[in-house]
Amino acid sequence: MGSLGIDSATFIGQLISFLILLGLLTLFGYKPMRKMLDERSQRIKESIDKAEATKKEYEQAEATIQKQLEEARKKSQDIIAQATQLGDKIKEEARKAAKKETEDIYAQAHLQLAKEQDKAISELRQEFVDTVILATEKVISETLNEEKHRNLIEKILEESTIFRKD
Repeated sequence: MGSLGIDSATFIGQLISFLILLGLLTLFGYKPMRKMLDERSQRIKESIDKAEATKKEYEQAEATIQKQLEEARKKSQDIIAQATQLGDKIKEEARKAAKKETEDIYAQAHLQLAKEQDKAISELRQEFVDTVILATEKVISETLNEEKHRNLIEKILEESTIFRKD
């Protein structure tokens, strides 16, 4: 081996040193590094899996929230529709109550007017009776019994169509 400039004893010594170094590096360097890289790779994979699971949970939560929002919108529209119906019902009831109150007031006014008319006719009859008695006394120039005159005039008024109480 001399022709190449390589000394066989040195070469074998270096080869043994290299193999020992290679064995020590493999034993103390490569395996722990490989183990550390495998662990890191496993953690990255777990993180990616967790991220995907979180993403799925987020999408599910978002879908649930959208569904709840739709339900809430529908409920609010139902509530608004019910409130509108209730408002219309209250307006209708108020209108009916106002109409009834107006009719009651009209009926009371009509009744009051009829009472006042009857009272006025009664007072007019009384005045007429008194006037006729007075006029009769002056015409006859003698005083008859006032009670008889009154009864006579009342009888005439009863028969009369103008002053009749109906």
